Formats: sequence, structure tokens, C-alpha cells
Amino acid sequence: MKPPKFSYIAGLGDIAFEYDAVIADIWGIVHNGVEPFETACEALRRYRMEHGPVVLVSNAPRPWTSVVEQLDALGVSSEIYDAIVTSGDVTSFALEQGQYTNVFHLGPERDLPLLANLNLHLCDIDEAQAVLCTGLVDDTTEVPEDYGDMFAEFEDNDLAMICANPDLVVERGDSLIYCAGALAQAYEGLGGEVIYAGKPYPEIYRLASATIEEHAGRKISKSNILAIGDGLRTDIRGALNAEIPCMFVAGGIHGNELVETDGGVNREALKDVIEEELGSDQNPQFVLTSYRLVW
Repeated sequence: MKPPKFSYIAGLGDIAFEYDAVIADIWGIVHNGVEPFETACEALRRYRMEHGPVVLVSNAPRPWTSVVEQLDALGVSSEIYDAIVTSGDVTSFALEQGQYTNVFHLGPERDLPLLANLNLHLCDIDEAQAVLCTGLVDDTTEVPEDYGDMFAEFEDNDLAMICANPDLVVERGDSLIYCAGALAQAYEGLGGEVIYAGKPYPEIYRLASATIEEHAGRKISKSNILAIGDGLRTDIRGALNAEIPCMFVAGGIHGNELVETDGGVNREALKDVIEEELGSDQNPQFVLTSYRLVW
């Protein structure tokens, strides 16, 4: 296996001066769903104060306003970001422009704000033109295998699934929980059609880049934006596909595989995980030596 072509860095401050703006993942970088990561929040706040705009980008299947509410509830200061872009925002736009009027919602009730102000009718499977998947109905007890019978009904009705969160899993406290992407992957594996919104797909990066320029008040080249994430399959692959330089933080969803007992990154294991998730021809430009984002 070829050695990965990336640089290990101690913190964001090592390279901050090289970039005019930052795109940062939220869940796994800023917080774990239970508590904020203070060093990461301080690093983003300092970057924003000293260098340029910070846009948080999330695969949350909800409007950006609901993510602001979540961050406020967790005690994350608005001083660390200029704006938030979500896969929910991208999904809403796609639904507005799309051909569907009757949809079946697969997911928890907390995601229903995604459908606010959209001209859509929520209905049963037999009446639906498509499935809007925002996640498992109860992600604390269920797994994708529990949905086999429902997926068979989707296929019988020839329903496409619109996946509003391509993440497979997300860190919640000390555990990993399944997301909509795991359901979409399972449905796709059975031959079902899936339409994805969010990372690693291009539209969310176009929206994030446009939002950065709006806050910067000028044009910013993609090569002058740094993306930060903990998901190789979503954050890192998405940034690379969008031709945006990126930094990988190992302490999120890959933490069990990569973080050693002293808090450092297992560099040999990292090579294998990058190869598995990205292939032999892609890798992040930077890897943080700490398991959480620091300055």
C-alpha cells in the first residue's frame, strides 16, 4: 500500500493563516450530541476572530434554524460560527423543485420541521410517490435490519427513497447510533432507488461555499477554504470531491478504531481506515495528531 500523502499537524493554528475560510462539521467536531468540545469551540472561535468566516455544515435532516436551537441548548456559543448549512436545507430545496407531492416519512417526529412550508402531503406507503427518510424512528433501540418488511413494501410500490442524512452512524456520548444513511444503504442493497442530500454530495458544498462568500463579502477560491471533519466517508470524501482542502479529526466516528489510550492517533491503523473508506487514490491533506480539534 502506498503511504498516504498528508501532513500531521498539532492544531488548526498551524495552518490557519493559509486559508480564508473554514467549513466545519458539527456532530463529532463541535459536540457529541451530549456535550460541546471546548477546545474545538475555542479553535473555531479564534479562527473566526483572527482569519475569516466559519460555516458549520451538518448532515442533520432538519433546517439550519433547528440546529441553532440544538447548539444553544448544548451551550455552544454563536461566536464560533457565521452560518450553518444542513442536509435538511438541501433536501427542502430539492423537494420544492421535485415532482413529488405525496410522501411517506420514515424517521422520528423531531425531524418534521424539515417539511414546514413545503407543499407536500404526508401519507401512508400505499398512497406515496416517494419515501423521505430522515432516520430510524427510534435510534436508541432500532437497527436497519428491523426495517426489512417496510423496505419490501417500498419496493412493491416502486418508491424512491430521498435520504436527508447520508451519515451511516453518528457519535452520541460514548456510543454510535445509526442514521438515515444506514437505512438508505440497506434499501439500496435490496435494489431500491435512493436519492441522497448532504455530505459527501456536491450541492451542500456549493451552498456552503456561496454562504462563505456572502459573509466574506468577496469571492473565495475553493483552494482557500479548509474543511474539517471526523467522517472519512462523508466529510473528507465530500470535501475532496468538491476540490476543497480538508483536515481529518480522528476522535469522532472512527475513534474506536484510531484513538489510542494516550489520546494520540494510531498511525498504522489510520492508513488502513483511509484505504478502506476512501480508496488508494484519495486522502485528506491534514490529519490532526490530537483526537479532538484544538488550536
